[in-house]
Amino acid sequence: MKELKKENIENLSYKDIANLILEQEKKDMSTLDLFTNIVNLLELPSNVIEDKIAEFYTSLATDKRFILIDGKWDLRKRHTSDKVIVDETEDDEETELEENRDDLDTIEDEYGDEYTDDASLDADDDYSDDDDLSDLVVIDEEDLSE
Repeated sequence: MKELKKENIENLSYKDIANLILEQEKKDMSTLDLFTNIVNLLELPSNVIEDKIAEFYTSLATDKRFILIDGKWDLRKRHTSDKVIVDETEDDEETELEENRDDLDTIEDEYGDEYTDDASLDADDDYSDDDDLSDLVVIDEEDLSE
């Protein structure tokens, strides 16, 4: 950090400065300590800490370079994970769909032919769409007005 000129540091975002500080210090730091270092480095008034620390925290939380562990920020690249996170919400949704499908089957069984699922139709059935249309009668508009 000392090799960078103040005017070069002023052109960096707080997140970029935090990244440089964490790389140089080689240890994790609390939000307050990290932001205090930035404020001191940029020679900003101390009220900036109180006014901008929440915004600084949010910016670190949304930047993938940083990781918060036990209340202290560090660089994500220094931490490896051997844990696999399994998203169980998709499995839960599939199970719920299957349960709803089972309920539908129960309704079909209860009411018989009132509801027929396409999957329950056999290829051998004499079901035809033409049969449904055979009872229809075509009427001209002139006949309707009379």
